[in-house]
This record gives sequence, C-alpha cells and structure tokens, in this order.
Amino acid sequence: MKYAILVLILSAMTAFAEPPRIDNVKARKSGDGWRFDVTISHPDTGWDHYADAWRVLDMQGNQIAIRILAHPHVQEQPFTRSLSGVRIPEGTAQVQIQARDLPGGWNPQTVIVNLR
Repeated sequence: MKYAILVLILSAMTAFAEPPRIDNVKARKSGDGWRFDVTISHPDTGWDHYADAWRVLDMQGNQIAIRILAHPHVQEQPFTRSLSGVRIPEGTAQVQIQARDLPGGWNPQTVIVNLR
C-alpha cells in the first residue's frame, strides 16, 4: 500500500514538473497584422494544472502579444489556438513564441519563428 501511494505521488510530481511544449507554429501576414496558430502539448490535469497562455516575444524578450487560454485541455492534446491582428514592428525578421502553465509559469524555452 505504501509503495502504491509513493508511486502516485512521484507520478503527480513528474506531471507537474513538465512545462508546456510548443509543437508547431504557423505565422502569416493577415490584413493589418499577423496571425499565429500555435500547437501546444501539456499534461493538463484540470484547473489547478494546465497550459494557460502563450505569447509572442521580440528577439530581446519583450512581449508583443499574448493569447490567454481560458480552460484546461485535459481531453484535447495536443491543441491549437490562434491569435490574429498581432502588430509586429516594421523590419522584424523573427519572433519567439513562449508557453505558460499554472502553477509553473513561463517555460524558459521558446520557439523562434521566421517572418520572412
């Protein structure tokens, strides 16, 4: 019995330690801005632990735009969400995409996207 409880605790700790992973990003010029379609994988377990946002950063790490994710995606993995009308400063050749989860915060790893 003690062994089973220990296995469950260790499994839960491993799930909480895994940051959200960006699997794919599509970026395209759309109207007066850019549209980003971002696919994320994360072991969401419910409202206490889920991927809750992703954002577009310039190459210096400044936030350009953010997409808040309104609910857990426990049964939908990986999942894709979009953000349109993102205004990218003129002459910008690359941006970064970064994902966040509760309670872990922003994943320090980003995905670089070429805009040209």
